[in-house]
Amino acid sequence: MTHTTSNALHASLEPFTRRKTRVGLVSGGLGTYWPQFPDLLPQLKLSAGYITDRFRQLDADVVDAGFVSDAPEALKAGEQLRVADCDLIVIFLSTYLTSSMVLPIAQRTNTPVLLIDLQPTEAMDHANFDTGKWLAYCGQCPVPEVANVFRRASIPFRSVSGHLKQESAWVRIERWVHAAGVSARLKNARHGLMGHLYPGMLDVSTDLTTVSTTFGSHIEILEFDDLRVRVDAVTDAEVRERMQLAREVFTLDDSVNDDDFAWGARVSVGLDRLIGDFDLDSLAYYHRGLGGELHERLGAGMILGASLLTARGIPTVGEFELRTSIAMLASHALGAGGSFTEIQALNFTDNVVEMGHDGPAHLAISAGGPLLRGLGVFHGKRGYGVSVEFDVKHGPVTVFGVGQEHDGSYVFVASEGTVVPGPLLAIGNTTSRVDFGCDPGEWVDEWSATGTDHHWALATGHRAADFKAAASLMGIEFRQVSVK
Repeated sequence: MTHTTSNALHASLEPFTRRKTRVGLVSGGLGTYWPQFPDLLPQLKLSAGYITDRFRQLDADVVDAGFVSDAPEALKAGEQLRVADCDLIVIFLSTYLTSSMVLPIAQRTNTPVLLIDLQPTEAMDHANFDTGKWLAYCGQCPVPEVANVFRRASIPFRSVSGHLKQESAWVRIERWVHAAGVSARLKNARHGLMGHLYPGMLDVSTDLTTVSTTFGSHIEILEFDDLRVRVDAVTDAEVRERMQLAREVFTLDDSVNDDDFAWGARVSVGLDRLIGDFDLDSLAYYHRGLGGELHERLGAGMILGASLLTARGIPTVGEFELRTSIAMLASHALGAGGSFTEIQALNFTDNVVEMGHDGPAHLAISAGGPLLRGLGVFHGKRGYGVSVEFDVKHGPVTVFGVGQEHDGSYVFVASEGTVVPGPLLAIGNTTSRVDFGCDPGEWVDEWSATGTDHHWALATGHRAADFKAAASLMGIEFRQVSVK
């Protein structure tokens, strides 16, 4: 057997990205002050330059519309940012300005807006300040004014107040940028659906139109024959190459059958071509099959290739679970992985919820080298083959699901916990022991009452605030489970 390292894993799998988050930035202050206090505008522009530099250090494309001093200039900046098709507009209130300078930007861009008012230092030097120096600390003054006008204009209001080099304020700012990355990832996503719903899973059934109307995503309907013709075209040399890649990424258990391993590798190459040909960001699949026919074998041969794709940032999930593929894509956009997960059992001795799944997993969040195990039967499904097994990295995690309500609207649901060490089943599942800081039975009751279905994404880190911010940007209700 071979054993992989995290370095080998990352070197073997090329990350997939659609485009960077695009942030529009504009700074402003009331032009009436400039002739009255000649030193004020240069100081404010220095602050604006610092803010621009901080944004350029983020993993985002920054469109800087400059500094505006009145409503006409603000309107021109808004038009520039509208054309740039930004995912988030950030307006730096450097000093007092009128709400008439902010409203046109929000209206013209029709993009989520974040106001930031960061004064130069922690506090004024009162003994040595005159009116001009005080005005550099007056960015908070218009925040209630703008909030009032936004509310009257039915524009969601969000702001970060602080001082220029306050790292806790920058953490909050960056959270909104990360949330915009999630929103942009979903807005530009192309989700594939291949096969049919797992019979009887009513919670998994999703209104496809609302996926597009809510997130802006495209849904591509596929047949298993779309995969079949691509698998048929895979050469033996390509199969050997994919098997070698799998040996570098996985530890191969002695239970792995050579023929099943080769078939999983062949399907994996075909899956890569399917994803590329249809330009997909995610894929949800299921096919029941019958009597060992080819479509059944295809469905049973998906887990190796699906896990490799998921590790690259293209969630590929079983049981036709479109909403969980969306949750996994959102988790990956945050850099938090996101593995296909459901409840497996409760351990009342150790106070943990055991969760995981017998299918595609996000390899990048494995606690160690992921294992490839041979299975003679996939529980609840037809077929046999190889499956992925590992424990998620020990430490803070967030479970994140996307529920759909009776009126068709969506809800983001999250709960933060900690993956802890302990005994795990060795059955080809990605099982983890999650401590939510409460009785595991009470957690299940609270989680189940939120409206999420029985699958979700398991993401690394405590990310509830990030998902909450993303929900805000997309106009989606957010619910967090935290049992005391």
